[in-house]
Amino acid sequence: MEPAIQIKAGATKWDIRQKVWDYIEENNLANFPRPVHNRIPNFKGATQACNKLADLQEFKSSQTVKVNPDRPQQQARFVTLEARKTLLVPTPRLRNGLFNKITPPQGATKEQLRVCSSAQGVKDFSVPVGLDAKVKVDLVVVGSVAVSEKGVRIGKGEGFADMEYGMMASMGAVNESTVVVTVVHDCQVVDIPEELRESHDLTVDYILTPTRVIKTNCQFPKPLAIIWTKLNTEKLQKIPILKKLRALEEQAGKDVTLGVPPAAPEPGLHTTRPPRQTRQRPRQNTQQDAERESRQERAAGSEQKGRQRPPQVKKESRGDAGKEGEPNERRRGRSGGNIREKDLEEGGSEGVTQRRLPVSVTTVYLGGIPTGLRVSELKTALREREAAPLRLTWQGAQHRAFLDYSDPQAAEQALEALQGLSLNGSSLQAELAKSQRGGKRSGQLNTRPRASAASKSKPAQPDSKSAANEMTEP
Repeated sequence: MEPAIQIKAGATKWDIRQKVWDYIEENNLANFPRPVHNRIPNFKGATQACNKLADLQEFKSSQTVKVNPDRPQQQARFVTLEARKTLLVPTPRLRNGLFNKITPPQGATKEQLRVCSSAQGVKDFSVPVGLDAKVKVDLVVVGSVAVSEKGVRIGKGEGFADMEYGMMASMGAVNESTVVVTVVHDCQVVDIPEELRESHDLTVDYILTPTRVIKTNCQFPKPLAIIWTKLNTEKLQKIPILKKLRALEEQAGKDVTLGVPPAAPEPGLHTTRPPRQTRQRPRQNTQQDAERESRQERAAGSEQKGRQRPPQVKKESRGDAGKEGEPNERRRGRSGGNIREKDLEEGGSEGVTQRRLPVSVTTVYLGGIPTGLRVSELKTALREREAAPLRLTWQGAQHRAFLDYSDPQAAEQALEALQGLSLNGSSLQAELAKSQRGGKRSGQLNTRPRASAASKSKPAQPDSKSAANEMTEP
């Protein structure tokens, strides 16, 4: 299969990274976070690619699997937990130790396993694994920026996957027969010149894409220890676990001589690594951006003034707007119709979770909501799946809700995360709202009104427990 991205002779690793990142951005092949530059891309179709992991015989026969913590490999973590295997996840950027062993609740349901495989779940359902632990890792899953069909891999340029593997080798957790799998978009499979591979670079045995499973039959060795001359004191200061490992190896009589930190470039010369890419995905409208910033500044000033007197809440619902300062007893309960605002004493909105919205939003329809489900339960499920919207409109009596996202990419990511969502035994249906399926501009809402009335009311100082804060994306 001809690679979608052609690599010119003499290209460096950074040239290849830049071409891949640019191609993904220009062809809109990634979900949030964007832009993908200097990241492991969260490519579209990552779920389908990760699902192919379960078909590998090496996975079926494995007991302990290590999967990187990046978003595009979240489904690989779920597949591992669903197969009842031991899942190890490195701590992000190796800040606090080496591994987390994920420990789902006893008898965990599929939905609970999805939570455990998320970034928040890794924090909440794990125990640390130290360098002295007796662990044998049977299979390793890593992300990549680019990879060749011969198994040569290029990461984002910070060396974490290489260091993690080297540390695992030093503690005896992996060896030359350990299978390494990478999960990427089809366009990330390119022809990488073999001379770019270095002794510390991790190679891969399988490549999983949304459409293919590639066995590389890689002939290059994997790193079987940390190569200390490739590191320097600056790197050790950033990664404490490396300092600990170096001390242990020094006690064992090994050569732990560090390399020399890179010299500062002379004025006017380019460094090896280019400056962070500033290219963004197309913005909807620069004039809209300016208007949005202006509105936010005015709202901030209004909020400051509002703190000088008791705030008044203006209730807004479809077809029946209450009067300013009117008590909320007339509003329907949690399983009733639209809920826009809740008494300030109760800590914020129960039905609509809202922060300042951009000029235009993309709305997702969520149907099939079971009778008796609390809006707080839905918000918890959205946070667990990292699909928290800018605003949530609850219509419990109609068994539906509407979720507003900042742009089509964020909405698409949420749709992918909400596939298979089941609450209280009922499967929920997530899709774009009708107004955004028929050629209307992506930011156009459906027939329900914007929150204009709410913006005209005196803004109240947000409670620390308010849902508006809870649903703000991390």
